Amino acid sequence: MRLSVIIACLNGADTIGIQLEALANQQWSEPWEVIFADNGSRDGTVTIVEQYRHKLPNLRIVDASDQPGKAHAGNVAMSAASGEAFAFCDADDEVAPGWVAAMGEALAEYDFVGGAMDYLKLNQPKRVKHQVGGIKQAEHPPFLPFCGGCNFGFNRSVYQAIGGFDESFLFGEDTEYCWRAQLAGSKLQFVPNAVVHYRHRNTLAASYRQARNWSESYVLLRKKYGGSLSRLMMLKLLLGGWRHMPLCLVRIRSWEDLVEFAWQFGWKIGEMRGCIKQLTLPGLKPLGLLHHWDSRAVPLSKL
Repeated sequence: MRLSVIIACLNGADTIGIQLEALANQQWSEPWEVIFADNGSRDGTVTIVEQYRHKLPNLRIVDASDQPGKAHAGNVAMSAASGEAFAFCDADDEVAPGWVAAMGEALAEYDFVGGAMDYLKLNQPKRVKHQVGGIKQAEHPPFLPFCGGCNFGFNRSVYQAIGGFDESFLFGEDTEYCWRAQLAGSKLQFVPNAVVHYRHRNTLAASYRQARNWSESYVLLRKKYGGSLSRLMMLKLLLGGWRHMPLCLVRIRSWEDLVEFAWQFGWKIGEMRGCIKQLTLPGLKPLGLLHHWDSRAVPLSKL
C-alpha cells in the first residue's frame, strides 16, 4: 500500500527542519511519499523544505496559498497525493522513530486511525501536565471520540466517501473531520505505537492565540453537531469560569505559570467570541463565516 504523509504549513521555518529530519530517518518496506502543502509562508519555510529533497526523494511541495487555513492546505495536498491512504503530521512537531511504518500498517487494516502524543521531548517539564495523550472523547453531541490532526490518518476510501476537510473551519477542522467520518460509518482506531512528539506553545502570545482559536472553533463545532446553542447555554459559556481567573493570576510563580494563565485567558476569550458570533440580532444573517454552521443537520455529502 502506498502512503502519503501530509504536512500543511504556514510559516514553519523555525521547526520544519526537525520534522523533515525525523521523516528522513523513517523506514518502511512499502512505498511512501511526503506532500508538503505551503499555505503562503513568508519566512523562508519553502526554501528549507527544498533542501530536503535529497534526503526525501519522494518529497513534493504543493502551493496552497490561494486560500488561508490548514483545512484548505490539507485538501490541496490530498488532491495532489498518490497514496491509497493519508497520514497527517504538523511542521512544529516531530514524528518518533517507526511512525511511518506504524501508520502505514494500521491504515492497511483500518480505514481511520489516530496515534499517540508524547509531550516530554519538546517541552519544558513544568509545562507538561500529562506525559502522553491520544484519542479524546466528546462529552456533548455527537458524543464521539476525536484526535488531533497532527497525528491521524485515513484511507482514500474515507476521503472519497465524505470529501475533504470543511474549509469553513479555520481551526478545529481535524475534530470536525473525525466526527463526520464516524457519523458516515468509519470507526476511529487508536494506534499507540504511532507516536508524535508534540510541541506546546511557549510564548504568551502563541499560547493565548492557540487557546482562543481552538475555543472559538469548539463553540461552532457544538453548534454544527449538537443543534443550535440555547441562549442559556451561551450565557453559561460567556460567564462561566471567569471567577477562577483572579485565583489563577495570584498563583503565578513562574514563566510556565504565566503561559498557562495566557492559555486559560485565551480559552475564555475564544468562548466569548464564539458565543457572540452566535448571538446575532433576529432577522440578520450570522456574521463572517457563520453561515456554514446554520444547519442542524450534518452534511455528510458536502465538500
